[in-house]
Amino acid sequence: MKHIVVLTGAGMSAESGVKTFRDHGGLWEGHDVMQVASPQGFRENPDLVLEFYNQRRRQLKEVEPNEVHKAIANLESKYKVTVVTQNVDDLHERAGSSNIVHLHGELFKIRSTGNPKDISYWTEDIKLGDTCDKGYQLRPHIVWFGEDVPMIEKAVEICHTADILLIIGTSMQVYPANGLMHYVSSEVPIYYIDPRPATVNHPNIKVIAKTATEGMKVLQNILSS
Repeated sequence: MKHIVVLTGAGMSAESGVKTFRDHGGLWEGHDVMQVASPQGFRENPDLVLEFYNQRRRQLKEVEPNEVHKAIANLESKYKVTVVTQNVDDLHERAGSSNIVHLHGELFKIRSTGNPKDISYWTEDIKLGDTCDKGYQLRPHIVWFGEDVPMIEKAVEICHTADILLIIGTSMQVYPANGLMHYVSSEVPIYYIDPRPATVNHPNIKVIAKTATEGMKVLQNILSS
C-alpha cells in the first residue's frame, strides 16, 4: 500500500466550527497571544492561560468532525495513512483516523509542570491548585511559543517514508511544521489545499486553492484517476 502523509492545520478544524487560534489582530479577548500561549505568560498570569484553554476545551465538546476529517479517515481503505497535525483537537481521532501525530499537543491532555513526561487524559477545566501526584501544578499539554516541539523528529521520520504528501488547511508559516515538506523524497507528489495558499517553492507541489471540503473532492478525483 502506498503511504499518504497528511499534514493538517487550523483550516481543517475551522470547517467544523473550531475557532482559529487568533483573530485578525492576533488577540484573544484583548490579550496578546504571548500572554496566553507562552511559558512567560503562564508564569505571569496562570489563571488567564488556564481559562483560555478551558474555553477551547469546552468548545471542542460542542463540535464534530467534518467531511474532510472523514474523507482522510476513509483513505485508510486503500492506503497507509499517517496524519501529522498542528491542531490540538481530537477531530481526526473521532473521524476514525488511526495513526495521528499531534505536533502542538492535545487539548484533552494535561501534564505536570514539574515533569513534562507526566501526561494524562483530561476533559474538564484545569484550575489553579489542580496538581499532579507530586504536588506540581497541572497545565495544558500544549506546545507554547518558545517551547520545543517534541514530536517533530517523529514527523520528519514519517515524511521520509511518504509516497504522497497532502497538506490541508495550513498557512505553511508556522515553524518547524512548515519545513516538513522538504523531508519527503524528491519524486514524491505534494498536494496543497488551502483557499489562500502561501507561496511555496517546491518542484513537485500542486496547489489546489479551495477550501478543505472542495479541495478534498478535487484530490479524490486525482487519486482515483
